[in-house]
Amino acid sequence: MTIVEPLNISITTAPCCWGVDDPKNPYLPPWLRVLKEASLAGYKGLELGPYGYLPLDVPLISNVLNQYDLFIIAGTIFSDLVSVSNRQSLLFQTDNICHLLSQLPQPNRYSNQHYPTPYLTIMDWGHDVRDYAAGHSDRAPRLSPDEWKEMTETITLIAKHAFDIYGIRTVIHPHAGGYIEFSDEIEQIVQDIDSQIAGLCIDTGHTYYAGMDPVKTLLHYQDRIDYIHFKDINISVFNDVMQEKIRFFDACAKGVMCPIGKGILDYPSIYTTLKQIKYEGFITIEQERDPRHADGSLQDVKASRAFLNKMGFI
Repeated sequence: MTIVEPLNISITTAPCCWGVDDPKNPYLPPWLRVLKEASLAGYKGLELGPYGYLPLDVPLISNVLNQYDLFIIAGTIFSDLVSVSNRQSLLFQTDNICHLLSQLPQPNRYSNQHYPTPYLTIMDWGHDVRDYAAGHSDRAPRLSPDEWKEMTETITLIAKHAFDIYGIRTVIHPHAGGYIEFSDEIEQIVQDIDSQIAGLCIDTGHTYYAGMDPVKTLLHYQDRIDYIHFKDINISVFNDVMQEKIRFFDACAKGVMCPIGKGILDYPSIYTTLKQIKYEGFITIEQERDPRHADGSLQDVKASRAFLNKMGFI
């Protein structure tokens, strides 16, 4: 592979590479191990992971980050954004996450970066009927107009709260198995939520999983994209799980996500696209897996980083 001119893009990582998606999963690796291995793999930044995984203790987290020469790039709300009954819990999470993020040192901002870090990445999750339809737009039920309106109102409340009180930018992450996944839903969400309220976090792997072209998606939403996630997909496993009725994370446990450069996604074209749209800022590598397979995480996040370094990412 030809080495190309570096972009003003820093590559970070996330606890999901160690199988950390459900904070109640009894098999999760200790958070100190995740931070240590992220540092050993050469990363400078990572996400907090799901609410409740890393402690919300500012002095403790600050000391460990200093120890491993790390910074936190984003916090995550990964929950039901549809049910109005969950709204107060979401705002409670927003306060706790943003309070921690606002107290932690941040990396320098790139000149063309839309908004400075940290970000609050929000994803709808927790609906069996959509989880089992992940990747299948034709059989995934859509929200009613009233339900959609309630969800957008909740997102707006979260985003305004995070920015007005803490100065933290909210980015909406379309996610496989949630109610913001497919092209029609992404198009609707950017129409219904103004760019001044929230941006987008486009995930190359979730985009492909949902039947879209990552390159075309990055081009189409370039003005709304504040943050990006990178994944790669094992096409053989993907083709198999698309024939099953299977939850998204059960597909991940089967290995549908793989290290960057070892899957089907065209990262040379993605690189060219990011250069074309003049994206600058941060991109987080993710590789969801069963946490019982976390012993392979360090090797995989090293491999992903090495592949992207050779392409020109830093």
